[in-house]
Amino acid sequence: MASATPEPIALAILARAPVAGAVKTRLIPALGAAGAAALHERMIERTVATACAAAIGPVTLWTTPAAPHACFSALALRFPIALAPQPEGDLGLRMLAPSKAADGPAIVVGTDCPALTPAHLHEATEALRAGSDAVVIPAEDGGYVLVGTRRPQPGLFAPMAWGTDAVMAETRQRLARDGLTWRELPALWDVDRPEDLARLRATGLEDVLDGPTPAPLPPA
Repeated sequence: MASATPEPIALAILARAPVAGAVKTRLIPALGAAGAAALHERMIERTVATACAAAIGPVTLWTTPAAPHACFSALALRFPIALAPQPEGDLGLRMLAPSKAADGPAIVVGTDCPALTPAHLHEATEALRAGSDAVVIPAEDGGYVLVGTRRPQPGLFAPMAWGTDAVMAETRQRLARDGLTWRELPALWDVDRPEDLARLRATGLEDVLDGPTPAPLPPA
């Protein structure tokens, strides 16, 4: 007898347009504004490629600002993804939106973690398919790289001090408070600061740092 088709898991990638001076600002002293934006664009592309390679379900690139950007349009031509504008509001509201839009379980990731692999996405997916209410991959800086839920959980994304080293600790408290079961996978690391660039090289991810510079794009 043929095995049942695995439950699809919607995969949402939250991405900011790679506009020089507006992204990866902490890397500008090391790379310059254009270089930091180019690195950001390569990390978006890597995340999209990773998500599509995992093949766990439909992939949507949730973009900001809402105006179309050539980078996102180009990715939609190259990869089997959908595009959607991020809603207005803080990061929590923008992360909650994909879960509300999904017809079933959903995983949300950003684009700051080039160490994320299809294997990580498979492990997170299996946690949700096994019945966990939520799954999280913490980030070494105190935030998280990935969050997934079987159904929308507004309490997890209510206002908090986003972007600080208290995010993961607060998330654990909210998971426990709301009586949710969750799986926490080993922590990964983000690329945010100049010292993270050396780590990219040391861990064999030179292509993200030294890949071809994207062609200049028109203003968003």
